[in-house]
Amino acid sequence: MTPRPAAASPAPAVPAFAPLPLAEGAAARATALSLGRSAEFDTASGVLHHVARFAAATPDAPAVVDGDTTLTYPGLLTRAARFRAALASAGCGAGSVVAVVGNRCADTIAAFLALEGLGAVYLPVATDWPAQRVTEVLRRSAAGFLLDNSGGLDGGHGGETAVKAAAGLGTTVVAAPGPDAAVAPYTPDGRDQSSEARYCIFTSGTTGRPKGAAVEHRGMVNHLWAKVADLELTADDRLAFTAPLVFDISVWQMLAPLLVGGAVVVVQQQDLDFPRRVRTVLERTGVTVVELVPTVVGWLVGEAERRGPVLPSLRRLISTGEELRPELAARALAALPHVRLLNAYGPTECSDDVTHHEVTAADTARPRLPVGGPVANARLYLLVQEEDGGPWRAAGPGEAGELFVGGVVVGLGYVNDPDNNARAFFTDTLDPDSPTGRLYRTGDLARFEEGVVLYLGRVDRQVKIAGVRMELDEVEAVLLRHPAVDRAAVTVPVVDGRPVLAAHYTVRGPVTPEELLAHLADSLPEAMVPRRLTELDALPLTPNGKTDHRALRRLAQDGTSPAEV
Repeated sequence: MTPRPAAASPAPAVPAFAPLPLAEGAAARATALSLGRSAEFDTASGVLHHVARFAAATPDAPAVVDGDTTLTYPGLLTRAARFRAALASAGCGAGSVVAVVGNRCADTIAAFLALEGLGAVYLPVATDWPAQRVTEVLRRSAAGFLLDNSGGLDGGHGGETAVKAAAGLGTTVVAAPGPDAAVAPYTPDGRDQSSEARYCIFTSGTTGRPKGAAVEHRGMVNHLWAKVADLELTADDRLAFTAPLVFDISVWQMLAPLLVGGAVVVVQQQDLDFPRRVRTVLERTGVTVVELVPTVVGWLVGEAERRGPVLPSLRRLISTGEELRPELAARALAALPHVRLLNAYGPTECSDDVTHHEVTAADTARPRLPVGGPVANARLYLLVQEEDGGPWRAAGPGEAGELFVGGVVVGLGYVNDPDNNARAFFTDTLDPDSPTGRLYRTGDLARFEEGVVLYLGRVDRQVKIAGVRMELDEVEAVLLRHPAVDRAAVTVPVVDGRPVLAAHYTVRGPVTPEELLAHLADSLPEAMVPRRLTELDALPLTPNGKTDHRALRRLAQDGTSPAEV
């Protein structure tokens, strides 16, 4: 019999958010111009409920493929029960915040299901985080437990730093159970899990301190069902589990197939580091759906262009992490004609993606690809604030505005972080029937066009240089339209006491700075043409695979960029 949990650490409390200040008539107009669609999903049940359902109905079906290890649905259910017993014996229960350190593997999924079954909160911790970051995340989240899952089924390790940090804080460390640990049969309790805090992902903050975005069970499950619906997932699908665990997309990748009786295929990091390995592992495992950052999408496209037909089983390719450029999308559609390409957008704070868009050849003629229409049960608004601190008005038809998200997808806020909550989360004064009562300010500029969202860049990437206001994303988009440029990032370092527009880029063919300057000058006003151009072998990346603009600013400020041209 499973021991009764001891005192558990509290789940992230839902803070009281201030109402969003609106100009007169703004609510009705913003609502009339908003985008949204409704669907009926079961967001009360847990993923574990569906695993148990398929364990009984299709006991021989594979649930997780991890290298040479395959867990059937009954096998996954048993492994989750072993984790649940180990955690419960340590005192973990409903509301406990449990940090989990380890690499991507089958046991990651089992551990998540165990925590869901207990009503606890999953908090992923990377094995390569430095001790200071681990300590800050554990302290900020008030985690009561650290589950050391770094051994995994392959006997690897890497959780020593996190274990030491937890010990220093007095956080209870729980070792992953062995394959022969005692287990009690799974017995569903039938509770409504909708309002439980389900997971917490720490993202990088603009202040340099990580922010812990907490997501509700109903928001997570709504997103899983939205993926099932829009990707048409079935029991025949094999979905690649490719994302770093501290990246929000890892959650849907490891759970969505389990709602329909499909299989999750774990892709090891070493197989994602080289183009040929990526293609080989996806072909060998028969993956039908994969989500990758644009850089790796480019690798697969390059493999197809060099070798001819590749990835015969693949039917869906999703781009994530950074903006998918039209040039790469056009190459993907041509090189992989049997694959449907999906562009997606969404913040961690809103249960992951809030828009989906199937890319067509016509889309690739645009300067930027649409990110799509809203997923089911998300409500999207465009608002404009004329003055800092002033009321918001609705953006008019065709007008750019800041994107706000409402609906069931909006998360619980940042844990123990009132300053960041005050900037990003509000009481929803636009929708009196909001299921959460919460509204999230994304900080992204967008425009609505024929029912889809056109992403225009970050509000905080709007800068003023020599009196001229400009969008850095626009400069990057023009630079990337040059056929020799592969990747590009534009920053505004302060050099010799003044802000300077600087561009860093990688190339796929030879090009001189003078040629790039001429290309930029053909499309941009003179003030928006960077005067510092630096070619790099690769752009620096953050841990979740996005361009590290802060590192590029330091590079320019340290004087390692070439002189102005």
